[in-house]
Amino acid sequence: MKNAVLITIGDEILSGSTVDTNSNFIAAELKNIGIKVIQIFTISDQIETIKKTISSAFELGDIIITTGGLGPTRDDKTKKAIAEFFNDEIALDEETFAHLKAYMERRGRIEILERNREQAFVPTKSKVFQNHNGTAPCMMMEENGKLLFSLPGVPYEVKPLIKDQIVPYLKDKFSLHYLSTRIVSIVGIPESILADKIENWELALPENLSLSYLPVGTRVKLRLTASGEDDSILQQQLEEEIQKLLPLVKDHVIATSQDKIEKILADILTDRKLTLSTAESCTGGELAKMITSVSGSSNYFLGGIVSYATEKKIDILKVKKETVEEFTVVSEQVAAEMAEGCQKLFNTDISLSTTGVAGPRKGEDGKEVGTVFYTIRIKDQEVTSKLYMPHLDRLDFMHFVSQKVIQDLVALLVNN
Repeated sequence: MKNAVLITIGDEILSGSTVDTNSNFIAAELKNIGIKVIQIFTISDQIETIKKTISSAFELGDIIITTGGLGPTRDDKTKKAIAEFFNDEIALDEETFAHLKAYMERRGRIEILERNREQAFVPTKSKVFQNHNGTAPCMMMEENGKLLFSLPGVPYEVKPLIKDQIVPYLKDKFSLHYLSTRIVSIVGIPESILADKIENWELALPENLSLSYLPVGTRVKLRLTASGEDDSILQQQLEEEIQKLLPLVKDHVIATSQDKIEKILADILTDRKLTLSTAESCTGGELAKMITSVSGSSNYFLGGIVSYATEKKIDILKVKKETVEEFTVVSEQVAAEMAEGCQKLFNTDISLSTTGVAGPRKGEDGKEVGTVFYTIRIKDQEVTSKLYMPHLDRLDFMHFVSQKVIQDLVALLVNN
């Protein structure tokens, strides 16, 4: 198996002003072709730092991929550091310049071609992968059978370069084993107890299979990975092991294939031809966002409302004013009435509601930050639950609650 090292270059990543999403994407794409990422570096845009990190990366891995640090100026530090590391020179590449010119013409920006001309200068020993979504090309250097790819940092440029050019190149260059993965989602059991229950099964796994525990909120994803030369045999092997696992945890399994909880929900709703709507307050639309992130969600999700103000809960969702006055807006009773009103408003089989305090200050009714009530209403049956998570910041709180609501809905549907 080939190993890879990723290097993210840029002070904006180190300062926290930009989130590194590239590494996550690249690692996942490499995993799919049997290449394991064993180290990720995040470094500043300084020539000596880049050179030292590349040197360390070559000692660790077979494939090094850098992202970021490729600008439109002649003194670009990443490009210069790579040239110096490989004892190379930087020169104009006519093919890259022609590609850059055509790219500018298609976008009606030919007047700035000269300003971006420097991006067509590359190390003379490099193999260039042309960037069809930006001006900085990807450059590949090879030494002693090891490869270094240098990519721009913009995610919408990185993704097609990796998927459409680099991954196919690596598959052709190396004889790579297939790497197949299945996810078994477990709820309602702590990770430590789960580990005890399946210990004997885990110890008996074949050598080419590995197991990872991936906690997501209150769900545990068991990721089972198989490597080998024949993908169909691997798929059969994974299925056989999952069938051995299921009797050990049958009351807690909500899915045996899909990874994300919103996709698990999508499969269930589509299969059962059920419709869904949402009424949100403290989650601010995050619940609807997760649900609609799945392609085809329009087949089962009819709509949602963010009834942030109390009067909108009363006016639109028909929450009783007396209920709010007696129990406060963040309460089990209001969550239940929100769900019922939402179900009637959108005429759906299922409705979900959330009301709580995301922070950073207490709610208008004095409820503590981190308090939330949520209701799941299926037909004429409803379940209302409470969470208290004062340790989460506002955005993490909104995402966690949304995950938990969908997870609870899936569990209810699976067990009924």
